[in-house]
Amino acid sequence: MKKFVFGVLALLTFAACQPSIDLKDVPVYAWEGYGGSAQLREHFAQYKAYGLKGVCINVGFNVANADTAARLAKEYGLEFHAWCPMMVQNPKQEGVDSMMYTVNRLGESAYDKPPYVPYYTTLDPRNPKVAEFLTKKVQQIAAIPEVDYVQLDYIRYADVILSRGLWDKYGLVMDKEYPKADFCYCDQCVADFKAETGIDIRATAEPDTVKAWAKWRCDNVTRLVNHICDAVHAMGKKVSADVFPGPDSHAVWMVRQQWNEWNVDAVFPMNYNDFYLASPAWVGEMAAEEAQSVSAKGTPVYSGLFICHDWRNKDKITDPEGSGLLPSEIAEATVTSLEGGAAGICLFTGNGMTEEHWMALSKAIKDYVAKGK
Repeated sequence: MKKFVFGVLALLTFAACQPSIDLKDVPVYAWEGYGGSAQLREHFAQYKAYGLKGVCINVGFNVANADTAARLAKEYGLEFHAWCPMMVQNPKQEGVDSMMYTVNRLGESAYDKPPYVPYYTTLDPRNPKVAEFLTKKVQQIAAIPEVDYVQLDYIRYADVILSRGLWDKYGLVMDKEYPKADFCYCDQCVADFKAETGIDIRATAEPDTVKAWAKWRCDNVTRLVNHICDAVHAMGKKVSADVFPGPDSHAVWMVRQQWNEWNVDAVFPMNYNDFYLASPAWVGEMAAEEAQSVSAKGTPVYSGLFICHDWRNKDKITDPEGSGLLPSEIAEATVTSLEGGAAGICLFTGNGMTEEHWMALSKAIKDYVAKGK
């Protein structure tokens, strides 16, 4: 009873304080991390009062956290996506071993020599043990009654090419595919590719120019995703996926995601313009490509917007991962996404939105709807 009263009071408080913020006419989602039940209640009350459709909460494969977040989302009438990072898995956890990780062109395993950052310990999507491990984990999350979607994140190879805005951060020039971040050259992948195509990719002088090799790895990811989708769909649940922009303009060649071939129920492209040194208008360009790429399937696209929380000091921020959209930019990114065919938007992160962002987003949606969409 106390929880119910608290929830009702929180909803009434937010609704009373912010009557001008109304997002219900366009599907809006929010990504955020798992911050415990008290924090989730506070945020979910705000999201519901503002008219958001749903939430995507990073629960990993933690069943207890997923259960708590999903139940709370339902208390506030929000659609729940259990956000699960997939291919980046801690080598120390139970159920994985060194042979399940990708190997780069130098022969180094991501198990103990990950590229870029320590957590880029990426699994091999072609490995049957990886498919079995991930499918079982996802099924445990999907079995929670209040989970609507399992949301697949990091469902890809490591970035063979980083987005342009990250080059300076890591001191790199990525004018082509370099061996350190080019995966997977494990013995089994090399043997399987040779058996299928007759090409010994290790003996090829410039493997990054072999289109069949690039496509083959895209297909490995697609096969894994569709296997997981089959398992989740058999449980009566849905699957969403966080993906790179495009797919052809970016995702395919950056991380081997040909996601327009996936049997997912919704896609959330990460159209983070600052990472690509692009303007907010670029977000709409990506959304148009994305919507067109899955139009035959009818898969809804929710354009992911990266929000600058400390927006008054954006000019002092040098790391793109601390940057993002200003309140003055959110309207253009939102409206061009919707005009391009996106079914809605998703905010990264919802709890990073300032009051100015919420007001700008609400006005943008109201103006868009008033013009007849």
